[in-house]
Amino acid sequence: MLTNFDLIELTEFRRDLHKRPEVSGEERETARAIMAALEALSPNLIVSDLGGHGVAAVFEGKRDGPTVLFRAELDALPIQELADLPWISQYVGSGHLCGHDGHMTMLLALGRLIARSPIASGRVVLMFQPAEEDGSGARAVVSDPAFSEIAPDWAFAIHNEPGRPFGQVGIRAGLINCASQGLEIRLTGKTAHAANPETGTSPARAVGYLISALSELGTGGPLDDEFKLVTITHIRVGEPSFGISPGEAVIYATLRTANDAAMAALATGSRKLAAMAAKEVGLEVAFLVRDDFAASVNDPDAARLAVSAMDALGIAMGDDGLPMRASEDFGVFGRNAKAAMLLLGSGERHAALHNPDYDFPDDLIPVGAAIFDRIARDILGTA
Repeated sequence: MLTNFDLIELTEFRRDLHKRPEVSGEERETARAIMAALEALSPNLIVSDLGGHGVAAVFEGKRDGPTVLFRAELDALPIQELADLPWISQYVGSGHLCGHDGHMTMLLALGRLIARSPIASGRVVLMFQPAEEDGSGARAVVSDPAFSEIAPDWAFAIHNEPGRPFGQVGIRAGLINCASQGLEIRLTGKTAHAANPETGTSPARAVGYLISALSELGTGGPLDDEFKLVTITHIRVGEPSFGISPGEAVIYATLRTANDAAMAALATGSRKLAAMAAKEVGLEVAFLVRDDFAASVNDPDAARLAVSAMDALGIAMGDDGLPMRASEDFGVFGRNAKAAMLLLGSGERHAALHNPDYDFPDDLIPVGAAIFDRIARDILGTA
């Protein structure tokens, strides 16, 4: 078990991470800090630079067995932190306002438990993943050739969830987090004098049509297999001028579905709609995909294992508020492993994720570590 001294050290480590947040793709110093903390635990193997700045530590049992991966995220958010804390972010414009500093610390706490009381068989992989916030990190990690050497049979992750009672876990089999994709649509025509707009090609009419038409492709509704939602999040048409008829426009649309196949269909339909609108008025159209998240779906066997572990620990759980419309790129790990995402309550009145005054509650560190440790030992045993 974790000692009081462990908890003091781990809390200090978490708060130090909080002071120095690095956004997606820029987690160099965060990865170095994690590497140093892992080296002190003497795992059998440490793999660095996975899918960017990803780090994995491998603890092996004496007998053959399955590989169980536990994931945390390295990256912070491009949001200015506004809080009265001694450990507030020292970097202007970025902050650990989603709790990834706490998730990393839970994994390091698990590493201490495994190092002191080794598993009997198989392997435990502590995976510190880069670039979760923009949806690119998990895909980059699993596509990295080095990942094939530590590819898991089972994968688990915990995300803290403000609004859920402190220490209660949200868990269910099936969909946990929706797939989502940020689609940038760029329309290009020709500027003209505002007095003679007919001499140019304005995208304004196409934009007006697409605002409504794209939204009609996905209107939300119940979170079942048919769920589709298109949200227009940003529009820019030309420049702020009264003398120029615009020649270009940009539309940002966030597409959201309950599964990856539906996402592929919705993305194709959105592009066809935009291309048709552009062609009708003689515009060129280009597309760019951002923030591309796969659906996160809990395997029934993995969910049962997690429930059994929490029952043994006496941890309250339920499925209130699940599944969620919000996205998480952990789902990629579940494509070739039995995976489960758990939502660990941060408190009903805790500041919401991505809020400028959010801070991870340190008392969750031993709770998350205990859940992970029990899952690992239920699968792999103790030496």
